[in-house]
Amino acid sequence: MANHKSSLKRIRQEEKRRLHNRYYGKTMRNAVRKLRATTDKAEAVSMYPKLAKLLDKLAKTNIIHKNKANNLKSKLALHINKLA
Repeated sequence: MANHKSSLKRIRQEEKRRLHNRYYGKTMRNAVRKLRATTDKAEAVSMYPKLAKLLDKLAKTNIIHKNKANNLKSKLALHINKLA
């Protein structure tokens, strides 16, 4: 166990951040999964901007890497274009 007051505070902060990051990471994965499962093009097109915004926010706060966000957006755009 930590001995310093500052290290105890750091442990509390890290746990709080970890839970926050896990929540948004899971939310992002579920949203991507939902868009990939969509077969209706109109619905997918309406979902895409919200998901792109979420990916950009997560990349900005270093929850995911910026290249991962860009790769996901690119793959999802291709998926939407392939829908009939």
